[in-house]
Amino acid sequence: MAKKPNQKLKLIYIAKILLEQTDEENALTVSEIQAELANYGVSAERKTVYSDIEMLKMVGIDIAARKSRTTQYFVASRPFELAELKLLVDAVQCSKFITHKKSRELIIKLEKLAGREQAKQLRRQVYIDSRVKTVNESIYYNVDTLHSAIANDKKVTFKYFDYNTNKEKIYRKNKHTYNESPYGMLWEDDKYYLVTYSNKYGNFVHYRVDRMKDIELTSEKRNPLPPSMQFDMAQYSNKMFSMHSGEEHIVRLKCKNSLVNAIIDKFGNDIEMEKLDEENFCITPKLQVSTNFFAWLFKFGSDIKIISPEDTAANYREYIKKVLSEYE
Repeated sequence: MAKKPNQKLKLIYIAKILLEQTDEENALTVSEIQAELANYGVSAERKTVYSDIEMLKMVGIDIAARKSRTTQYFVASRPFELAELKLLVDAVQCSKFITHKKSRELIIKLEKLAGREQAKQLRRQVYIDSRVKTVNESIYYNVDTLHSAIANDKKVTFKYFDYNTNKEKIYRKNKHTYNESPYGMLWEDDKYYLVTYSNKYGNFVHYRVDRMKDIELTSEKRNPLPPSMQFDMAQYSNKMFSMHSGEEHIVRLKCKNSLVNAIIDKFGNDIEMEKLDEENFCITPKLQVSTNFFAWLFKFGSDIKIISPEDTAANYREYIKKVLSEYE
């Protein structure tokens, strides 16, 4: 008797059944696997199911057996543990740069990496449907294009825009096409930034990816860095405050001991802390002084003080006075 067409797919269907329906808490007996195969139009003898399971184990599927009155089979491990998938789902849901539509699509794909019952647990994650998310569907693919440019040592072109009070896009430089040399992608304040090297300024500059339009990968090699310059993403990030540029200075700051955690959060574990007295320590980071740096200082009130340089301290005093003048 000729075999039914689906019979040739028996091994694949057994793998599909076990991957979709089993985990450590949900296992299937051979009889149950046979019943599931029947739903696909496949018949199987018990001994062939046993041999198929052994074959699947040989090609790397981690199938374990649990014995009680009957033997039950389940997939014991997967490329991602459930806890890891929960973290990924949370990250997708909370990311502002991913649209609602793309978030839903990604989460459905992540659910397929777990068993059916575990996938239900992924839906219990923090869902923030009302939070602000980007409306730019293309950003998801733009990020991939930019990573490809960096990996392949190529330039990219794009247009860059801001919004006016009517929520209209206003392109910078009269719709000028930027031709930039990308060196890194940075995730900061729930936004993606492209960091490029500019021959004109002899330094790195950055652009918000969600404000970039018509991004294209070119065949032109990116501008090489000067021999004396290296790109260190962590170092670049630590100098910036909410990705606002400013003049680079070595700034000496006096800090209360209670701010140790905040200082490490901002500058990392490598920041040197010099003890001044029993209540204060001092740090001397190299950073870009901008209004966002002043805003960061301001939230700590009198617990941080600029010791030097004096002109930076003077500019900070003027910043505070300007803020206070709005309330007089």
